[in-house]
Amino acid sequence: MLTRKQHKLLLFIDSHLKQTGFSPSFDEMKEAMGLRSKSGIHRLISGLEERGFLRRHHHRARALEVIHLPEMVPASETLPTNVVRGDFSRQQPAALKIPLYGRIAAGLPIEAMAETDTFLDIPKDMVSSGDYYALEVTGDSMIEAGILDGDHVIIRRTEDAENGQIVVALIDNSEVTLKRLRRKGNTIALEPANPRYETRIVPAERLHIQGRLAGLIRRYH
Repeated sequence: MLTRKQHKLLLFIDSHLKQTGFSPSFDEMKEAMGLRSKSGIHRLISGLEERGFLRRHHHRARALEVIHLPEMVPASETLPTNVVRGDFSRQQPAALKIPLYGRIAAGLPIEAMAETDTFLDIPKDMVSSGDYYALEVTGDSMIEAGILDGDHVIIRRTEDAENGQIVVALIDNSEVTLKRLRRKGNTIALEPANPRYETRIVPAERLHIQGRLAGLIRRYH
């Protein structure tokens, strides 16, 4: 069983991960939950970890992973009003195949991705409607956004993105890179998430958005 606050926080973290690709900050979670201190967030996260719904990657900032979401309780069931039933069976979700377009440099641009006959299986509940593809990350320029070398990023095809979103950007129809986007007048800034790398400024007409980050798959060996 989860308390209503635990359930609300878990859904908020899951939504934030799917929209941005990285977990929310403690200040963002505190505001979303209407709490006055971060200690309450720490307690909720610890409770979700203990129940197997959430994994916290220590030694990395803003690195939370949702393991699975709880079932919603049917209205006909009479349970206490402050709990939500969880599915502890950890059944494997249905898989969806999306094309895997090889590697993308998170530190330096690479040649534009080509057609592929390789596919990646991802959980269906990881994405919503739309067209998706995957890329393997090389480099460490997005490490502070929780994107590591060897990760597979799930990209939703789109030509639009809001400021602050992580996108796949095609530059001069020949180079592609994964960065956070900021529009500045007639230019676009492609920001890394690692202070060792510099922001790249590109005239807007030279850049085309190929998609935005929707999720991330990491394998542990």
